[in-house]
Amino acid sequence: MRLTIGFFIVGVLAACGTRPPAPAGGAESIGTVGPPQLGPLGGPTAVPGTLAPYRSRWVPADWSELPGWPRDALHEAWDAWLRNCERPAPAFAPLCPEVRRLSIASDDEQRAWMQERLRPYRIEAADGNPDGLLTSYFEPELDGARVRGNGYEVPIYAPPSGLPAKQPWYTRQQIDTLPEAQAQLAGRVIAWVRDPIEAMVLHIQGTGRLRLHEADGSTRLVRLAYAGTNNQPYQSVGRWLLERGLVRDATWPGISAWAQANPARVQEMLWANPRYVFFREEPLDAIAAESGPRGAQGVPLTSGRSIAVDRTSIPYGTPVWLVSNGPTARLERLVMAQDTGSAIVGAVRADYFAGSGAEAGALAGRLKQGLRLWALWPR
Repeated sequence: MRLTIGFFIVGVLAACGTRPPAPAGGAESIGTVGPPQLGPLGGPTAVPGTLAPYRSRWVPADWSELPGWPRDALHEAWDAWLRNCERPAPAFAPLCPEVRRLSIASDDEQRAWMQERLRPYRIEAADGNPDGLLTSYFEPELDGARVRGNGYEVPIYAPPSGLPAKQPWYTRQQIDTLPEAQAQLAGRVIAWVRDPIEAMVLHIQGTGRLRLHEADGSTRLVRLAYAGTNNQPYQSVGRWLLERGLVRDATWPGISAWAQANPARVQEMLWANPRYVFFREEPLDAIAAESGPRGAQGVPLTSGRSIAVDRTSIPYGTPVWLVSNGPTARLERLVMAQDTGSAIVGAVRADYFAGSGAEAGALAGRLKQGLRLWALWPR
């Protein structure tokens, strides 16, 4: 196992699962015309234009209640807000001309504008609990080859033709072993990578960057974007290890030690997760390389300023004040709700996009700590 097995902890601890595609209708399909309306006890009612009643309750707050609010370098979040304006939710669309003009403003000018045009709402669970959980995800970087061989033996597949939209297809183990599954995937290999653990991390994250070695000897950087799954349930391999008593602590040191000591059982561990992810190849020019992958809102994510949320608690495109102070990181900053994940469920729940590459992966693998959130909604 190479050092990159460390990225594997992302799927074990955060269990964020695969990032799903953007909704068919884009951000507008769950857009709102105002903040969640508070009921007699402060609980939310259904918001016009949403797919379902909101699970969170929003309580009006004062700007002075937001820890760290005067200190954040807001200009670092402005690129993420400009991305919001590429596909704005209806409530925020009228603000976009002002957001664009303020892209060259100072932090103090941006802060003053936000306090004038927005109002903070403390996000709580339906029972009034304001405390939640923050995890993190990232975009892994892998080496790959267009031609199999020289150590590149693990395939990355595009979806097979005729993949059922909502019916379970072959499991991960069946894809690796059954001739009939292999026959349906013939000609669908995008690239080959060296390490099955790296491939598993790519599947968990749902997107990644690939340094692709072409058959002519050239190398280029491409993005592997989510293109579908086999519609099998996601299972945590860390939990699999714990349930069998193979490790006593499913953290990076425990899993790393077990994998290095038991290389013959690594494949068995990977097969414990039946879900398999398919990808599509996207070019990465110099501009695209500066941005993250597209989130479920349909806009590129911004490192350290985008979060995945439960969209039945926070609408896509909402500016959010995030506070999470724990053993891994101290975070008090403006972020944008631009993505979701299969395990990101609940009112005060967020997955923090750490960025791309090994350093982001190291942070994402460790980050699991308490969280409080405030939605910043137009007045």
